[in-house]
Amino acid sequence: MRDLGKKLGRELCGGEVILLRGPLGAGKTVFVKGLAEGLDIGGTITSPTFTLINVYQGRLPLFHMDFYRLRDPQEAEFLGLEEYFASGGVSAVEWPDAALELIPPGALEVCLSLLPDQGRQVEVRQAAL
Repeated sequence: MRDLGKKLGRELCGGEVILLRGPLGAGKTVFVKGLAEGLDIGGTITSPTFTLINVYQGRLPLFHMDFYRLRDPQEAEFLGLEEYFASGGVSAVEWPDAALELIPPGALEVCLSLLPDQGRQVEVRQAAL
C-alpha cells in the first residue's frame, strides 16, 4: 500500500481529492504515508482519527482527513472543507461518507479490500458522486 501511495504521490500536481475506502486495517493510513513520501513530506504521518484533519507540508500540502467519527454531513460542513479542497494541495479522505455532499467533482476513489491470504486488492476509479 505504501509503495502504491508513493507512486501516486509523485504524479500529483495539486488540487486532487482522493477518497479512501475499505474496512479497518485495509491500509488506508499506510497508503497516505506512501502518498506523503511521494509528495516529499518528511516526518511522521499519523492517522487523524481524533483530530479529523492533519496538515503536512512538502512539494504540495497534504491534507489527511479521517471522518470515521463524524455522525452527519453537518459536522463535516463546519470543518471548512471547501477551503482545503480549493487550496491547490492534495486531500486524502478516509471514511468520506459523512462529507460526500462537499466533495468536488473529479475526485479519485481508492477502494481497498482485505483478501483471505492477508493480501490487499486495490481498485482505483473516478468517484461517482
